[in-house]
Amino acid sequence: MAYNNKFSQKPSPRRKAEQSHGESAYTGAEDESGGLIIGRNPVIEALKSGVRIDTLYVASEGGGSLGLICRMAAEKGVVVKQVSDAKLDGMSGGASHQGVIASGGCAEYVSVEDILAVSAEKGASPFIIICDEIEDPHNLGAIIRTAEAAGADGIIIPKRRSASLNQTVYKTSAGAASWLPVARVPNIPAAIDKLKENGLWIYGTDASGEDYTGTDLTGPTALVIGSEGFGIGKLVREKCDFLVRLPMNGKITSLNASVAAGIFMYEAVRQRSLKK
Repeated sequence: MAYNNKFSQKPSPRRKAEQSHGESAYTGAEDESGGLIIGRNPVIEALKSGVRIDTLYVASEGGGSLGLICRMAAEKGVVVKQVSDAKLDGMSGGASHQGVIASGGCAEYVSVEDILAVSAEKGASPFIIICDEIEDPHNLGAIIRTAEAAGADGIIIPKRRSASLNQTVYKTSAGAASWLPVARVPNIPAAIDKLKENGLWIYGTDASGEDYTGTDLTGPTALVIGSEGFGIGKLVREKCDFLVRLPMNGKITSLNASVAAGIFMYEAVRQRSLKK
């Protein structure tokens, strides 16, 4: 949870917040209620039916039809995570999971191009938030909530080592995850290259940077928020055009990632409002 001294529709597309889920068996009604899809047959049927699945958790020592399930998930672009039986036991709350649990998403992901189209539609300078390995769903939800309120065009997250658009994120975002486009990409540095090709300047949040109040955030901006414990990654930092920091004047030398993100975002809001 460290942050800082380490760093630390209207828009198109708008997405619906419908969910898919079930428990010991899969049905359309359970799909809408939110939760988890537990067990091999329920997960297979969910994958066949086109239900929105965000992440598949599979026992690392499993066999049999788990291979088929993993292949089906891969064909649909679902992230597959190998986990222990203990992890699955905890997730299922005692239900018979048979080595597999699927977690639905609270909203559909979009592409980086979709997010760029939002600012074009607005006729405004792009303002995009990049979350580099924010693994705490409460932090990601809070960042999404603040980003939507601040008028950001969208958020970019990595497919791996990141919280996804699950029910915890949706709840923490106070529903903002239904409105703010989120792109999930396999490679953040590559996504940054795409943003640069479209004229955006990349601002990384890092303790080695300049004071954030002296940085011009009124142009085409992508703001990179680093992970709770390790900040922005080395490759991502190297892709940044500028590094900015928050002053830390007390005995505590770190801030929660979502709190720090909110300060940076609203500095951009302040500067942009003065420029109008």
